[in-house]
Amino acid sequence: MTETAPSMQLLRRVNAGALLAIMRKSGGVMTASELVKATGLTRATVISICDDLVEMGWVKELENQRDAQYAKGRPARRFAFDARAGYVLGVDLGDAKTRVMLADLSGEPLAKVTLPFSGAGAPAAERLDVVNRAVLAALEDAEVPSASVLAVSVGVAAPVSRDEAVLVTDAHWQMFDIDLPKALADQYGWHVLLENDANLAALGERWRGAAQGVDDVAVLLAGDRIGAGVFESGRLLHGSRGGFGELGYVGMIEGVEGPLGLATLARTWGREAVLSAAPTSLSEMCPNSPDDLTAEMVFAAAAGGDHVAAEILNRLATSMARVIASLSCLLNPALVVIGGAVADSAHAIIPDLTDRLSTYTSTPPLVAASQLGEAIVSIGAVRHALDYVEDHALEMRPADLKHEVA
Repeated sequence: MTETAPSMQLLRRVNAGALLAIMRKSGGVMTASELVKATGLTRATVISICDDLVEMGWVKELENQRDAQYAKGRPARRFAFDARAGYVLGVDLGDAKTRVMLADLSGEPLAKVTLPFSGAGAPAAERLDVVNRAVLAALEDAEVPSASVLAVSVGVAAPVSRDEAVLVTDAHWQMFDIDLPKALADQYGWHVLLENDANLAALGERWRGAAQGVDDVAVLLAGDRIGAGVFESGRLLHGSRGGFGELGYVGMIEGVEGPLGLATLARTWGREAVLSAAPTSLSEMCPNSPDDLTAEMVFAAAAGGDHVAAEILNRLATSMARVIASLSCLLNPALVVIGGAVADSAHAIIPDLTDRLSTYTSTPPLVAASQLGEAIVSIGAVRHALDYVEDHALEMRPADLKHEVA
């Protein structure tokens, strides 16, 4: 039976997507013969599709490098995915600041900009303005025109539903319901995605961090508050309204003071120790006021042999072990990664935390501290935006964008 025109078009589209994916993943130059071998398609089909992808702007054709004096037969045609065909933005909309990362289509960061808000309670208008200035600064730093941005992903510290609406049943979550995707889309014409920050952190860890190759993993953002991004069998879990990984329940666990993060607890317990006049070097670190004490000071004092600070780290290890044990009982991850602003300091409590885990659960996971630092959410946001571009590549024409900004 003769195939219909629509079925032929669908087959060509599938083949084009497969061929583009192979070139993108290779990251290098591929000859037509190599693409024939990789795809199983005929040479004529490969050449025809490559010509289409070159016209669309996704692929570059390189000059043949063989010396014409010694070459026999027709010259090899050489193609490469154009990682600068477009760009993506990853935005971390935090409580006190925003971080923006601009990357090319290989995921290579080209610019990073962090700008503060006036405070955690900054109004929506200010937050929108600060994010916009950070985005423009990143584009200017990399000399990238706004029209070349193919997708943007924004991470917020609140549950995000499948239709990308912020859940506002908690007062803290309400500060992130500022219509940032609409504002960016209206101003620049970009496709903007919205996602929970812990979910993006989990994407970042599986892409560039400690969870590479791990299909069952929970990533805890554990700075001021605790939230989890969870992959089960390689699938990111969301829940009916985006609330999967919100850990409000941990306040019901004995020895856990609600969904408070390591930084909050370290500051709080450290300040309590200073106010109690306990003999500790923490008092010397904040001579003017206990309010000046930071979580980093507590970890530093413990590393220096301060017994009061060491006891605070012991309490942190116990509290976090109970939180992780509850996740283990519910989800049975192979790995839990502690990320966020306190990740570097978290290394100090992991040995004690790990020792306690086996007393709380029969299925203790491995525990690691993230190496991605404070960029963990923006890195995950870049991955999220890249996933969108890769899934919709054949609906886009980067060549048209280049023409517009030329």
